[in-house]
Amino acid sequence: MSKKKWRSGQDPWSAQEAKKYDRPVASRKYLLEFLAKRGVPLSYKQIVSELGVEDADAREGLRRRLRAMERDGQVFCNRSAGYGLPEKMDLVRGQVLAHKDGFGFLRPEGGGDDLYLPSRQMSALMHGDRAMVRITGIGMRGRQEAALVEVLERGTQQLVGRFCIERGVAFITPDSRHMPRNVLVPPEEYGGAENGQIVAAKILTPPSKHSQAIARVTEVLGDRMAPGMEIELAVRTHDLPWEWPQAALEEAAEFSLDVPEESKQGREDLRDVPLVTIDGADARDFDDAVYCEKKGRGWRLLVAIADVSAYVQEGGFLDASAVERGTSVYFPGRVIPMLPEVLSNGLCSLNPKVDRLCMVCEMTINGAGKVTRSRFFEGLMRSHARLTYTEVAAMVVEKKAKLRERYEALVPHLEELHRLYTALHGARQQRGAIDFETTETRIVFDDAGKIDRIEPTERNDAHRMIEECMVAANVAAAEFLQRKRLPALYRVHEGPSLEKLTALREFLGELGLGLGGGDQPEGHHYAALLAQVVGRQDAHLIQTVLLRSLSQAVYTPENSGHFGLGLECYAHFTSPIRRYPDLLVHRAIRHAVSGGKVAEFRAKAPDMMAMGEHCSAMERRADEATREAASWLKCEYMSDKVGEEYTGTVGGVTNFGLFIELDNIYVEGLVHVSSLGSDYFHFDAPHHRLSGERTGRIYRLADRLKVRVIRVSLDDRKIDFELVEDQPKSKPKSKAKSKRRSGRRRRRK
Repeated sequence: MSKKKWRSGQDPWSAQEAKKYDRPVASRKYLLEFLAKRGVPLSYKQIVSELGVEDADAREGLRRRLRAMERDGQVFCNRSAGYGLPEKMDLVRGQVLAHKDGFGFLRPEGGGDDLYLPSRQMSALMHGDRAMVRITGIGMRGRQEAALVEVLERGTQQLVGRFCIERGVAFITPDSRHMPRNVLVPPEEYGGAENGQIVAAKILTPPSKHSQAIARVTEVLGDRMAPGMEIELAVRTHDLPWEWPQAALEEAAEFSLDVPEESKQGREDLRDVPLVTIDGADARDFDDAVYCEKKGRGWRLLVAIADVSAYVQEGGFLDASAVERGTSVYFPGRVIPMLPEVLSNGLCSLNPKVDRLCMVCEMTINGAGKVTRSRFFEGLMRSHARLTYTEVAAMVVEKKAKLRERYEALVPHLEELHRLYTALHGARQQRGAIDFETTETRIVFDDAGKIDRIEPTERNDAHRMIEECMVAANVAAAEFLQRKRLPALYRVHEGPSLEKLTALREFLGELGLGLGGGDQPEGHHYAALLAQVVGRQDAHLIQTVLLRSLSQAVYTPENSGHFGLGLECYAHFTSPIRRYPDLLVHRAIRHAVSGGKVAEFRAKAPDMMAMGEHCSAMERRADEATREAASWLKCEYMSDKVGEEYTGTVGGVTNFGLFIELDNIYVEGLVHVSSLGSDYFHFDAPHHRLSGERTGRIYRLADRLKVRVIRVSLDDRKIDFELVEDQPKSKPKSKAKSKRRSGRRRRRK
């Protein structure tokens, strides 16, 4: 290629560069195209020469750009100092996913199957790192294996764990299951920590192939068994934002305790309408209120939702914090809210007897439970009562006289709401929504903040009433967004994958059952099967397998319906105090009802695909954090019960053992495969069972077993059981006997 003087005009993206920089250089896109056309790695000097870059400042700018592109994994600098394209060098960049057993995976940024990273490659990596790897071949288990080429970006800067000193050497045992290796702490970085305490730390030096990571203790959280420690660990392990930025606090401090008079103007006044909130007894934020009245042969239903979008403006500091959190996180005994309490429990919360701004969904519903008309508007309301599920059920189902007398003015509306629920529930069954029978639990603490017991939470008709009202409003919101063609996030739940569906049909076939719908079953096919197995001894087993065949619901701007609810269109509208997708839906609806143009809203809307992925990830993060905190508490509860015997149900089957949930305690532990007896047990994934090779004994999902607690580990959040006696219980007849019998039957014919 002949040498020429560099001119920005030869770069199609030079105009964009000029907007960003006073002295623009070749853009990233241009450099990538240039290297692709050349087809070979080029050194910095070769690139300067071939592009004809003569100005010293421009050459320095180009050098920095190439290094930035190298850091981001867009180009790779080989041992000969030649810059080339990673894909041309068979290199893959992606995010590292570490496993507790020392190995890991690389999730490619461009999509595709994860690449296996053996333990020796993971020695220099940590969970969340961005790395460049080279595919080395196929491993023992048929996976593609990779070797580390370069760490592009470190993903872990903080950790939390137990501070230990052994033989004069201090280290932290990380609490995260994604950090299997200890981290060293130099003497000058102890930060006042004592042996055995739980600490937070900052990574000073990341690990390498030849040395462990080094950290500094930044905070001593306390003793391992201190009340609330399980939440502190979960919060920091999962990097949950628990402190508010000063700018967000200052923005929140501008709000008063009461709704300003100017904010009430231009809204429909519903203060005389007897709207009420119905929640759990321990609820602190109230984001939905309902009112129902008879209208002809059907009903008029108002679902009023806290108007968070009136206060949290897009692009503000509060909004940025809400985006970062994505959702409120509900731990046993503690909440990390998405919004500061002045809003979540104060100005936005639909507290009784005070004026509140709301976004209202008004629906007309016929006697068959079908919404025939809906509209949205901005309202001003005053909740007439803060009711609990228990109170409402006592009034409308149990007909408790004292409560009915106390809320005499509200009882007629609550009874209409219950009649409406009956119609909505009938419509739910008609469309084939799936209703799985699951047991939810809550952890009860004593006065010292230690776990006292675990008890099931009972659902009554009041729970179901509110659930049906919220579903109806969510559907109306989703349909409104579609009609107006406004960008927002839908709540999408897809059906089972073909792989899971094949395994499910194989499992059901052995039980003499079938699932309708062919390769694309719908929710009503699942519902029909659940109805068919009611009363069977293995009904719980079948329900569990059906539930596990389904995918996880996600947020996405591309609506494809909700499989579980049997709905073609669904969005989350009813909880903007605690879910960011709901706030996005409110903003879209507000824009429409105030007469805004669709094009204007689209221009200002964030990247909804990226926002959906982020909100889905934050939801999963919250679920994992609360699960870990609950697991810690359950281990703490069982720590003094080693040696005791219980009866339980097999809730999970793996190649390494059986997970058993104990009756009436709702604690799960593992019976390891090695303790099942002197036999080789083989895992049959499609049928969810372990089968003994010699004895023929079978342990499967939903089996009832008696176990003994043999070990409890708080550090690992694990409880180990052993079988008290050999119980199953399914011992199949040998193949030889089966053949002989079938032979005799044939001869008799």
